[in-house]
Amino acid sequence: MRVFETSVQELKNDVLVAVARQAWKNNLQMGVLDIPEEIIPGPEALMRCCIYKERAIISQRVKVAMGGDQTSPSMVEVLPIACDECPVTEIAVGPACRGCIATRCVHTCPKDAITIVNHRAVIDHSKCISCGRCVSACPYGAIEKHQRPCERSCKAGAISMGEDKKASVDPSKCTSCGACVYQCPFGAIMDKSYIVDTIAMLQGAERWNYRVYAAVAPSIAGQFAPAELGQVVTGLKMLGFHDVVEVALGADMTAKQEAEELVEKGMLASSCCPAFVEFVEKNFPEQAHLISATPSPMVMAARHLKKQDPACKVVFIGPCVAKKKEIKLGKTMGAVDCALTFEELYALFESRDIEVSQLEEAELDQASGFGRSFARSGGVSAAVAEVLKEQGADFTLRPMPCSGLDACRVAFLKAAKGVGDFNFIEGMACEGGCVQGPAQLIRSPKNQGDVDRHAKQAEGRTIAAALECAGESAKVGK
Repeated sequence: MRVFETSVQELKNDVLVAVARQAWKNNLQMGVLDIPEEIIPGPEALMRCCIYKERAIISQRVKVAMGGDQTSPSMVEVLPIACDECPVTEIAVGPACRGCIATRCVHTCPKDAITIVNHRAVIDHSKCISCGRCVSACPYGAIEKHQRPCERSCKAGAISMGEDKKASVDPSKCTSCGACVYQCPFGAIMDKSYIVDTIAMLQGAERWNYRVYAAVAPSIAGQFAPAELGQVVTGLKMLGFHDVVEVALGADMTAKQEAEELVEKGMLASSCCPAFVEFVEKNFPEQAHLISATPSPMVMAARHLKKQDPACKVVFIGPCVAKKKEIKLGKTMGAVDCALTFEELYALFESRDIEVSQLEEAELDQASGFGRSFARSGGVSAAVAEVLKEQGADFTLRPMPCSGLDACRVAFLKAAKGVGDFNFIEGMACEGGCVQGPAQLIRSPKNQGDVDRHAKQAEGRTIAAALECAGESAKVGK
């Protein structure tokens, strides 16, 4: 039974499933032409003014589901025809205005855009620059900034309103965090999908004699409920994956190496979240040297697999849009061959009529609880602290876990001025960490509890023990 958080997610899933089914049948070239009418059969429109507009939107979604615009480095795309319902972002005076004689709004405006007419503040939008000073100044809170959800959610400031009044993404600022995809109420922004590439990879495994491994992020815990994680593992093997590895094992490797790097350098910022790393590189380039040179858990897990099976292919599966960009970076290229989200994995199961909750459970127990806790804010710091403890290092860890890009910005502003007692910045672009990633099937406060319970199942297993079992204890950090 389908359980989605929003109708936008349901529509996205319908498109992904339809595209995947055509890909499995090797019928994409002709089959995609029928998808809009298949999803929007008519005769009545369900969401928009008419079925023809709805089908046009589906056509754009199909394009993005098949990889989208390959000339754009951003992993998110605006669907122009779908972006037409939001009000124009502007400062507006509400009914609470009392026409007070203090007129703080008038005096604070740097462009003289506010006047008092008939005892009420009036804004001249030809002069207004939407700085928001009047919003802060009004003692009644009568002046509000009506901002589009996508703009408000983008902490990197990469989204603005174009001349056509539609959302526009600036690739030079975009970190591919995916917050806009989740927040857009009309589904007018979508992340590029590589579900077709993954299917082609799975189909070619036997013909070209290679194995495909799934590397699953620890935030998968509880996402496919009522199915257990072991049932999801069985489902992945039914899709054609040779085996499954915990990215949490890669997190154990990352924790060990970052701990050693921190002791050596004295000051460090984590490298696990690619959206955070890109945010720092674009907004604090003079401090980018603080970012750890240690690869992310995804890359560490993939390299571990390719040491054991050099000809294999690795598909990362997680809640993150930015990972789709990370796998294409020069410093990581070759480690991970494709990246999918949990939403896309759900669509893959549905495209093959696999009901994971009905399957037998397979074992997946490779990582420590600390590695699994990387999925939530504070987890990286706890894992680094554990490595220092296990190694008996004479070093005092003073972490600053940053939940969301706003908190990350504050941390680097403090670091630039030498303010604050910390030597390890743990950066997470998503508030709460990966457990609240934009491509989770369900974003809920219970997600952290699911991950904590998953971590507790590995209680008693040290990071060193997990690495030794994987045969990596001597290799990591060398």
